[in-house]
Amino acid sequence: MKKWILLLIFAFVVATSQAQYPVLEIGAQMPNSDEMECIVSNKDVYIDDLAEDNGLLVIFSCNTCPFVIAWEDRYPTVYELASANDVGFALVNSNYLKRDNDDSPEAMKEHAKKYKYNWPYLIDKESVLANKFGAQTTPHVFLFDKDLKLVYKGAIDDNYKDASQVEKFYLKDALNSLGKGEEIAVKETRNLGCSIKRKID
Repeated sequence: MKKWILLLIFAFVVATSQAQYPVLEIGAQMPNSDEMECIVSNKDVYIDDLAEDNGLLVIFSCNTCPFVIAWEDRYPTVYELASANDVGFALVNSNYLKRDNDDSPEAMKEHAKKYKYNWPYLIDKESVLANKFGAQTTPHVFLFDKDLKLVYKGAIDDNYKDASQVEKFYLKDALNSLGKGEEIAVKETRNLGCSIKRKID
């Protein structure tokens, strides 16, 4: 019974957030970003500046969500795929309501060091970027082309529990297609994860 109550509360929170901050549509231009702190390089950046010749991959992430932890072992592969296809890559932490504990700047730095992040891990201090993107979960994937138009959104693949059991490599296929200048076959999948603990105005 308790499990069902929690699921109902989660569904209500997600539905309310989706109504207030709709997810970007495929083909939409990437919104401009405010300056954000990059934990890995200790400098402020605009996410637009992280794009490479073929585009930019943005994944909303965090430190402790079970779905992120389950998928996180695939981040290095995602980074390598993005680099091989001349696509920039950044993780964005928008958990404003957890900024004093699990997703504090200090905790983010420790997390990035522990998991050997070689890519930008950005602090979306007041959930501004998450609201502009309509990002709902950690993780939530947004892939933009060379013109910074959205060409894929959703999940990394179809099995967060076990990388060896993945049957549909959504993001991998999208990155490879983008790198070759080909049409992306699957442009949208269901994102699965913890709700972003965003700042609510």
